Amino acid sequence: MRFSVSVIDALVILGYLVGVVLLGIFTVRKKIKTASSEDYFLASRSLKWPIIGTALFAANISTIHLIGFAESGFKYGLVDGLFEWLAIPFLIFLGFVIAPYFFKKRTSTIPELYEKRFNGASRTYMVILAILTALLLHIGISLYAGAALVQQFFGLDPTMGIIFIAVLTGLYTVVGGLKAITTVEAVQTVLLILGAVLLTVFGVFALGDVGVHNFADFKASLKPDTLSILRAPDSPANPPSGGISWYSALLGYFVLGSWYWFSDQTIVQRSLGSKSRYDAQIGPIFTALLKILPVLFFLLPGTLAFVLFKTGIGEDTKLTLPYMIDSLMPVGLKGLIIASLLAALMSSVGAAINSASTLFSIDIVKRLKPQTTDKQLVLTGRITGIVVMMLAIMWSTQASKFGDTIIYTVNALGAMIAPPIAAVFLWGMFWKRGTATAANYTFAFGLVTGVFVFLFDFPYQNLIPGLDTLADAVANITKHTILPDTKVITNLLGVNFMMQAWWKFVLCSLLFIVVSYATPKPTKEQISNCINIREYWPEKWSGITDFRIIGGTILTVLIVIWIILEMVA
Repeated sequence: MRFSVSVIDALVILGYLVGVVLLGIFTVRKKIKTASSEDYFLASRSLKWPIIGTALFAANISTIHLIGFAESGFKYGLVDGLFEWLAIPFLIFLGFVIAPYFFKKRTSTIPELYEKRFNGASRTYMVILAILTALLLHIGISLYAGAALVQQFFGLDPTMGIIFIAVLTGLYTVVGGLKAITTVEAVQTVLLILGAVLLTVFGVFALGDVGVHNFADFKASLKPDTLSILRAPDSPANPPSGGISWYSALLGYFVLGSWYWFSDQTIVQRSLGSKSRYDAQIGPIFTALLKILPVLFFLLPGTLAFVLFKTGIGEDTKLTLPYMIDSLMPVGLKGLIIASLLAALMSSVGAAINSASTLFSIDIVKRLKPQTTDKQLVLTGRITGIVVMMLAIMWSTQASKFGDTIIYTVNALGAMIAPPIAAVFLWGMFWKRGTATAANYTFAFGLVTGVFVFLFDFPYQNLIPGLDTLADAVANITKHTILPDTKVITNLLGVNFMMQAWWKFVLCSLLFIVVSYATPKPTKEQISNCINIREYWPEKWSGITDFRIIGGTILTVLIVIWIILEMVA
């Protein structure tokens, strides 16, 4: 389906894109040629908490979320809000303990910490996995979602759309580094939230046109449980793919959240560039406040679309957000909303490019060639950014073959990656008895099980035709016919991706503990890199600006809103 864009809207979008690129380059104009590795990769460790908070939010919320949440809201209601609101306690803990720990260690990358706590092999595993995550998950699928949007509004071929967006993002990302990226992300966060609020408001006002004049009418127009986030497994509003009952969400997100918010370089890098310990603490806590918004302004519009445009959207639910924009927004504001979607895309892609550049330059090049100069490291980072972007362009063309909603695909991929990293981080950083051998065995086990899940729980025949023979062999053993889009573990064994993440985490944890006790104790130097929570919990409270007061208030606000929402749902 093709939507219309006026000349005025096109000019608004073009003006935004040009402005973003110029802003990013202008921010670092004095250091483009003289930037040190700390300037380029860590923004000279000068980031204040408002920038850290908005940049974290922008790096996390991409076009995947905006398009995917609207689609999910249309099909299944607010249930995917679990992924947003369950993130809030993790962000608060990141601010309370993890980010101050990173600041104290003055580390440049997360894999660097793994080498200090365990050994070089653990660092190598984390580097490879982090670069692949940035390439495949943060950049590749984001580019696919953005290209689909460009195609729907401008008729541009998806591949050309991917290249167009990639080049624009790369201009300020590759040249300017983390300082340029975080500055742009702060602006983009404001635009993103403004666009989402405007779309929601216009959607609410349009309800009267279809005979919905109050909340009772709105609720009656939806499927039962649509507005509920915590649901029973047999809720009529649940998606067939599962993974959204309250217990599977809580257990599964514990694993995903521990990996994503504490160990994913693309996300954590903003905290690594903090100016002070207080900035490191309050930045993630500010992000926690912002994370209340997506349920109300990213998912809720999808439910509004179900009431307003159910017939027009039909079965092609990926069009939910573009259809709303085209139908509801007046000239000028339509361009602003589309610009906000591109803002989200460029933020997440830029963050991942910078992450991959940092990892390759510091954890691979600098490690192999310690004599590498700062200037050479920065050049390596810029070249790496270009190469990663080119690889992501090629990968992003395959993203459409996964099926399901975009949000489901992203979280299912995360559930494959997260368990071994979460287990090693939590047990290794908070338990002094954890050993390097245990970490290595756990990573190896996680890699094998991750590949297994990818082969058997994704529509792999669409991606790798040669695996049809394997599918036939499994079908003969299980006595079940396996179609090209069958998820063997989810559909045949009845274990959704969130519970898969939990049980893999349990197995990884058991392996880590057993191997740790079976191997010699870690050295004092290794133990010194464990996290002591008491160290980050001062006895004196500093009034209303105390990080504990701020974090506790945000958590209380979340609980109150959640209770009210479940009561009216």
